Amino acid sequence: MPTDVSSAAAAAPPILVSLGAFGAAEVRRHGQHWFARLCHEAGADGVEVRSELLVDAARELPAMAQAVHATGMRVVYSSADGLWAADGALDRTALRHSLEAARTLGAPRLKMAIGGFGAASHASLMALRDCLQAADIELVIENDQTPTAGTLPALRDFFDATHGQGLFLGMTFDMGNWHWTGECPLRAAAALGPQVRYVHCKGVQRLPHRWVAVPLAESSAPWRAVLRTLPADVPWAIEYPLTGDDLLAVTRREIDQLRSVGAAMAGRAPVSLSQK
Repeated sequence: MPTDVSSAAAAAPPILVSLGAFGAAEVRRHGQHWFARLCHEAGADGVEVRSELLVDAARELPAMAQAVHATGMRVVYSSADGLWAADGALDRTALRHSLEAARTLGAPRLKMAIGGFGAASHASLMALRDCLQAADIELVIENDQTPTAGTLPALRDFFDATHGQGLFLGMTFDMGNWHWTGECPLRAAAALGPQVRYVHCKGVQRLPHRWVAVPLAESSAPWRAVLRTLPADVPWAIEYPLTGDDLLAVTRREIDQLRSVGAAMAGRAPVSLSQK
């Protein structure tokens, strides 16, 4: 029986581009709206708008909302603020501003890190739940590059605490960030896979004194194995550097390559460590 290529492609993960992939200086110079149009032309299914790269949020967010609505692109809003302050208190101001920005953008999904979440933070989980219910926006928690919000123990403690109070949040799994905190991304994928609703695809290489993000094809990490361990039906976002003289061609090539990987993996069940 011939393979139904169209149905395989339809089952592949949507491919987004995190607009920070084009470099902070360039994005601030041209604006995220300009890069969103480029991503649409390159064939992306959506974009992730970054709070830290907004120069004039009051002007840019409505313009971005209009653009993504007109093109039918998916959109995620990424807030650089942590949900909890260093003292463990819920940062209600950061949460409110992030939800308002996501609403203005028309983004159904908001990405944040847990910041200083700890034992003293448990009492504020119900306040977080109430804010999210009122906003009707999905919050997905990212593993960042810090010890308090980017290690496997920290994230497991957080999700155990939320589950214990009947609050079920999804996760943005950044496959590269685990290296900055000294964690194994494969073990993290196996442990946190059921939480994952969104994936940041990021290759890494080790320089003498630091890790750097690189395209997946140049990565020294087992990124294909990580993707096979994660749920197969969640969006993937490019979050590695997109550079070159012909940015449109570079972006189109990376989107096509990642979409090809996704199509090849479509329809399979996540692989556990014991199956490898």
